[in-house]
Amino acid sequence: MVLDAGGRTIAVMASGLDIIYPSENTGLARRIVESGQGALLTEFPLGVKPDSKNFPARNRIISGLSQGILVTEAPKQSGALITANFALEHGREVFAVPNGIYAMGSVGVNKLIQDGAHLVTDVQDILMSLNLFMIPEQIEMQVALPDNEEEGALLPLLSHDPLHIDEIIRISELPTMTVTSTLMMMEMKGMIKQISPMQYILAR
Repeated sequence: MVLDAGGRTIAVMASGLDIIYPSENTGLARRIVESGQGALLTEFPLGVKPDSKNFPARNRIISGLSQGILVTEAPKQSGALITANFALEHGREVFAVPNGIYAMGSVGVNKLIQDGAHLVTDVQDILMSLNLFMIPEQIEMQVALPDNEEEGALLPLLSHDPLHIDEIIRISELPTMTVTSTLMMMEMKGMIKQISPMQYILAR
């Protein structure tokens, strides 16, 4: 989405520049470089494979580059929590999407909120905290298509008539945490809009 809008994308790697991980991201990495508006960044030399010990170091760089970190789900032991802790050390904002207490991925995000992270229910919460504002689109954007099964399941449920998140959860039969994080990503992609608290419609 950022590349399509002509924005700047920086991909921080846990490997050498010659090893794209996962390999499915090779095309995306090429697009980032060819756009002239982004970069592939790593502190590891050529030939270094993406071992698990490299990811905390990668996450430290991500938090340092960012104005804020958004965590949508995180088990008790999670790389996302490592990134969030680095963000706090760097004086960055930390945002978290609340989830049901019984969901496996809820422990980390709910603890972040308990410890003072910004509770996020829509994109505007992030923009307001960072003192950012939406600007009119400068280019004609293609209508975003679902990127995964969850988006594919939720998109047909929405129309130009508002639908409450509780109804979306009931109809889709997906976990609350999954629906919440998926709706937020769909809103960020411009696929849907939240017109009032927890009420969603198609964006186009």
